[in-house]
Amino acid sequence: MPTVINIFGLRFFFYTGDHKPMHIHVENADGEAKFEIGEDIKLIYNRGLKNKDLRLAESIIEENRDLIQNEWNKSH
Repeated sequence: MPTVINIFGLRFFFYTGDHKPMHIHVENADGEAKFEIGEDIKLIYNRGLKNKDLRLAESIIEENRDLIQNEWNKSH
């Protein structure tokens, strides 16, 4: 499970060899969410993250889209 970003108590990671479409998992002490990374960033599921953490996660993904896509492509 490569960690791509760890910031503000949020860990952004994916599973090596994970399935397409490109996506990233986000977790903190409250739970986990999954976002698809395509033309838009889309929440796939949320299991416990608060709305403020979801908004923060989405903005971090948007700001770091290139990094996340490069790391995904390296391991897939």
